[in-house]
Amino acid sequence: MLPPKMYSSPPPVAADATVEQVGATEFSTLHQDIIESNVLTRLDGPSLASAASCSTTLRHLSSPENLWSHICHSTWPSTVSQSVSHVISKFPNGGPRAFFSHAFPLLSSSNLNRSSSSPPSELISSVDIHYKDNLIFSKLQETETSTGWFRCSPFRIDLLEPKDVVPTQIKHPERDENCNRIITDMRLSWILIDPIGFRAVNLSSQKPVTVQRHWLTGEVQVRFASILAVDRGHVQCGIVVTCGGSESGEMQVREVSMEMEDMDGMHLNGKDSLVILDGALEGRKGSGRNRVQEAQRRYDE
Repeated sequence: MLPPKMYSSPPPVAADATVEQVGATEFSTLHQDIIESNVLTRLDGPSLASAASCSTTLRHLSSPENLWSHICHSTWPSTVSQSVSHVISKFPNGGPRAFFSHAFPLLSSSNLNRSSSSPPSELISSVDIHYKDNLIFSKLQETETSTGWFRCSPFRIDLLEPKDVVPTQIKHPERDENCNRIITDMRLSWILIDPIGFRAVNLSSQKPVTVQRHWLTGEVQVRFASILAVDRGHVQCGIVVTCGGSESGEMQVREVSMEMEDMDGMHLNGKDSLVILDGALEGRKGSGRNRVQEAQRRYDE
């Protein structure tokens, strides 16, 4: 039988030590197994990244791939798929940790970078919708971008067929004033992944920018958007979620789609959109702080 692990006693604390110094001293006496299993595993991605910057020891303890894989899967359930997990594991400079740094923050507000390589021939959409922290929609979809049909047609990615519906346990809003709850309670993440170049970008505003209820059908259209800076001005990457009510009154997800428009409302074709998306994949990312507020500010401007 192996002898029990021995934990060192905390060193004496000076009488004039500050609260911060005492806390740092006590934390440093914790055994690494306790930090790994009972502290770091309870953190979300931004908190884990902050912890890793505090010391060399924490940077080392915060680097395991399985720790960041768990965070990616819990933040974006659609990434649990074995195929996309394999792609994520190959991201340079950290695998899942590098993927999180690509997919969590907003793009920088500066002009998109021009990639020196050809645009990706395939894109993977990793999409998750939460309502009051409950997952109501999750899907992974591949889109071929090299076909003539894709490049010449208006850019659009549909995650549901016209007659498909996804049931939820949420009561569908029956009045316009009830739609305001959706702005507060619904969150959407749409990550575009380049599986060849190992790049990713989140093109959602996270929180809806507008919610409208159709006066006749009662369907509710929830719009998310990212404003992307390009050489000729700005374009809007718009994401639409359309919800209707079932016979028993529960909300059904009936449409989840993405389109690209200029600021005059003209739809861009696949070829032009792909150049912009390639720039977004290559572009600099922000810090991830206040991303919901920042996305709304860009849309309002």
